[in-house]
Amino acid sequence: MFPSLLAASSSTDKFVDLDIHLWEWGALVAFIVTLLVVDLLLVHRKPHDISYKEAGIESAIWISIGIAFTGVIYLIGGDQNGGKAAGEYISGFLLEKSLSVDNVFVWAVIFSYFAVPKKYQFRVLFWGIFGALILRAIFIFAGSALIESFTVTLAIFGLILLYTAYKLAFQEETEVDPDKSIVLRAVRKVVPSTDELDGQKLFTLKNGKRLATPLFAVLIMVETTDVVFAIDSVPAIFGVSRDPFIVFSSNAFAILGLRALYFLLGGMQDKFRYLHYGLGGILGFVGVKMLLTFSAEQFEFPSADFHFPTFLSLGIIFGILFVTVVASLIADKRDPQTIAAHMPGPVGDGAHEWADGPNDDQPVGPTGEAEPVGPGGPAEPKG
Repeated sequence: MFPSLLAASSSTDKFVDLDIHLWEWGALVAFIVTLLVVDLLLVHRKPHDISYKEAGIESAIWISIGIAFTGVIYLIGGDQNGGKAAGEYISGFLLEKSLSVDNVFVWAVIFSYFAVPKKYQFRVLFWGIFGALILRAIFIFAGSALIESFTVTLAIFGLILLYTAYKLAFQEETEVDPDKSIVLRAVRKVVPSTDELDGQKLFTLKNGKRLATPLFAVLIMVETTDVVFAIDSVPAIFGVSRDPFIVFSSNAFAILGLRALYFLLGGMQDKFRYLHYGLGGILGFVGVKMLLTFSAEQFEFPSADFHFPTFLSLGIIFGILFVTVVASLIADKRDPQTIAAHMPGPVGDGAHEWADGPNDDQPVGPTGEAEPVGPGGPAEPKG
């Protein structure tokens, strides 16, 4: 049996295999780069505080672009494979989008830890997303090559997803502490740094020396956390598609809009109190799928031609996500603290009214807004 584990996986026959030409890859990359350049040089050319309304509009645009690309995949697949290819793409897009929400909440903690002014956060996330696209591409092509070469890769990916699902759903959330980051400490030893900001620059000149600003350290943390999340999300997407073009495009369009999603949801993790159960359930479902596929190839159990239908996978992923989000919002609405916060009149300790807007030099909280500082020091958070 051992030699068969090292044989090429035959499960790719049950997924769409698109015949993608080099110019189509070039067109995809060019389109993604164009979107990034337009976003950086036109939409966000000048640093500014991004409001919830602006973040909501941009999130809707990015999600619409990602969904619209389903039509491109359908056309590439043609009459024979168009529907199946589109199903795999939109399943991967929804899967990666949902798993990325946790990444958004981690970014909020990182920005709060480093007290990054809100108007400078977009530029860090821009380069963070740019680096994430490159890292994801490397992981995706490496994972695709492993699956095609070794059947046992399916089992390994499945076990990774089940372990991650358990941690996500049932273990306490671990705090993000940049001071404990081995990567960040190593970078600080190698790269001369300063503790002073210079606008939204990652590097600055001081006394004739080029030094890294604190924003560079934040960028390193953002990239490091994305590597950790990619270890979970990249194996997961191979549970719904094996075609590199579908896997990469769905992954890319899912993370392109994460910057806008961060400014929209960055401080709302308490409202999605059951989301970790939903994400754990999604990862667990995909992990079981991969293990069953491996079992079908090696032991013909549950059957030699076992394959979980793509549109059924899409329905389950969407259903789990929908139920956990709705349940979270209902629970938040019924929470006594939420009810008290919306009651008219004076509220309890920790509530403050501030006439002036936030100062650019003030530290920011998880929402990206400046944390008010009263005569006695920083205000205590409500609840």
